[in-house]
Amino acid sequence: MSTETTASVSTHILDTSIGRPAEGVAISLAARAGSGAEWQALGGSATDADGRCKDLPALPEGTTHVRLDFETEAYFAKKTANTQNQQADAQQDAPANRDSDTTGAFFPEVAITFAVKPGEHYHVPLLLNPFGYSVYRGS
Repeated sequence: MSTETTASVSTHILDTSIGRPAEGVAISLAARAGSGAEWQALGGSATDADGRCKDLPALPEGTTHVRLDFETEAYFAKKTANTQNQQADAQQDAPANRDSDTTGAFFPEVAITFAVKPGEHYHVPLLLNPFGYSVYRGS
């Protein structure tokens, strides 16, 4: 919750490759007071079944910049393993797809940095797929 002297942040993730929330993605939050200041790690959480992270730490007074770090590699590794198990028989004779590398995520992490002002709430959704992502300031 924001106050007159602090801002607040929330986020959620939608996996656009399946049109569903991304569950179990670890997110860490850092803040700094001024563009030249050191980042202060504040803690983190993980997305729930609805892709939301409802318990991010509060921002300290004087915060001007926030960084959200999304650990996407583990999410895609788990998703890939589940998909491979379900589709193993169907893909047995299929030609290899050069974009279906299962050795890791193309974007193993996504870091989003943005400016904040005291008294405002910032909802920053992440739209994610195996080969791209997009963010925006939500409401």
